[in-house]
Amino acid sequence: MPELAKPSALSRNFVLVHGAWHGGWCWRRVADLLTARGHRVFTPTLSGLGERSHLLSAAVNLDTHIADIVNVIKWEGLEKVVLCGHSYGGIIISGVVEEVFPAISSLVFLDAFVPEDGESWGDVTVPETRQAMEAAARRGETAIPPRAAAAFQVNERDRAWVDAKCTPHPMGTLHPKLHLTGKRERVAKKTYIRASTYNGASFAQVYAKLRADPSWRCYEVPCGHDVMVDMPERLAEILEEVA
Repeated sequence: MPELAKPSALSRNFVLVHGAWHGGWCWRRVADLLTARGHRVFTPTLSGLGERSHLLSAAVNLDTHIADIVNVIKWEGLEKVVLCGHSYGGIIISGVVEEVFPAISSLVFLDAFVPEDGESWGDVTVPETRQAMEAAARRGETAIPPRAAAAFQVNERDRAWVDAKCTPHPMGTLHPKLHLTGKRERVAKKTYIRASTYNGASFAQVYAKLRADPSWRCYEVPCGHDVMVDMPERLAEILEEVA
């Protein structure tokens, strides 16, 4: 078996975690930019979504999604990981760092939830998602239908593409409570990136709180919620900066 090329001293391991209804596909532009600059980039799709939508079932829950990411880091033998979570992905990476804390060198919350110990996605999500959750439960469904790209203020050129790619999100991820012991706060490099033109009140509140915390670096980018779609070049720049 041929020997693999060793990464340069400046290369980093990026693990990019998508949000609800999305999949690894949404990171393609950012991943291509970072790969071209010599980094290793992993964009795993969570169970039941995207190209793994055939695995959607009532059994898929928050622990499943955390394990999806933990296992990438473990099986790839990754160290000094820049772990980035978008939106719902902020809940996932908060759980992941509890499992693989020594492997994480930098955490990035991209217009994301930053839950506290004992909170669930259902506790922190926006009213629209909570209402969709309740409606799906009344219908006896196992997944929440995707929200339209326009609701996330995705740029008009990409809305049809995003709508075509998004898939229902597993209901089992909504209610489980996270058990956090403070490892997230012990990561030396922590960053929050706010999509400033998206009218997400919960993300604006988190951003305002973290801006006052000297242990966090905070950025604003002038685009909709799907920053990786709207402004991939700027996002790649920030990810390199905070690595």
